[in-house]
Amino acid sequence: MKMALFGASLAVVFAILAGWRSRDHDADRTEMVRLLALQPQAPRRFDPAMVADLPEPAQRYFRFAIAKGTPLLTVADLSMTGLFSLGDKDRPDYLEMRARQVLASPHGFVWKMRTQSGLLPMSGSDSTAWTRFWMGGIVPVARAGGDKDHARAAFGRMVAEAVFWTPAAVLPGRGVTWQPVGPDVAKVTVRHGTMTQSVDVTVDTDGQPLSVTFPRWSNANPEKQYQEQPFGGFLSKFQSFQGYRVPTHVEAGNFFGTDRYFPFFIADVTDISYLE
Repeated sequence: MKMALFGASLAVVFAILAGWRSRDHDADRTEMVRLLALQPQAPRRFDPAMVADLPEPAQRYFRFAIAKGTPLLTVADLSMTGLFSLGDKDRPDYLEMRARQVLASPHGFVWKMRTQSGLLPMSGSDSTAWTRFWMGGIVPVARAGGDKDHARAAFGRMVAEAVFWTPAAVLPGRGVTWQPVGPDVAKVTVRHGTMTQSVDVTVDTDGQPLSVTFPRWSNANPEKQYQEQPFGGFLSKFQSFQGYRVPTHVEAGNFFGTDRYFPFFIADVTDISYLE
């Protein structure tokens, strides 16, 4: 009798967790559909004259990243593989991962991933509204979001990724400004609602972005307290997709530019679609 009750109770628990996980999947799909629908219809096409008044490094960046005549599409649907770390510099314990991301700066993003290594696969999603991860598909291991700290941290990630994966989203205009920093560095600042984020972009002589760095609001530190701390990444293996020349290899992490830096996110993009 006791075993039967235990089995029934266990079945109820698994049913509740399965339903919870299913609702997370539904939320991911709903948000991705919403963001994809924000793609501009009949957009303008890129002309280098649009960036003629920008700092010279920014002009180089746009001329490299967007071919003349390319429709200015600001939403991207990406597929990627790579490595993801839940450890630290001394023991990164990288897990192989596969992910899909919809990026629609400044409105939001969803990064939906699943690890491919380890005893139990980890899966879940990160977005401007939440962070939700599960172990083995049934055990919740991380739930965050719905507060100003999470929104601010996520906004920083979104703006930085827009710089290298959706360059049309950071063209000068409403809410987007550029400033000179150095001979090969320009700063873009994106404002949306109550959020503001600046990102420094370093380019080579041809305008290819080499790295991005920015002060990110984050609690990824020993104290687990939110604070501004340097974040950034290196960009390489550029390829062209529908008129956009973007990096297909990105290595990024906290405390960029210091001896505490290590890349906890190493991604290889396998496809990018700018759906019209």
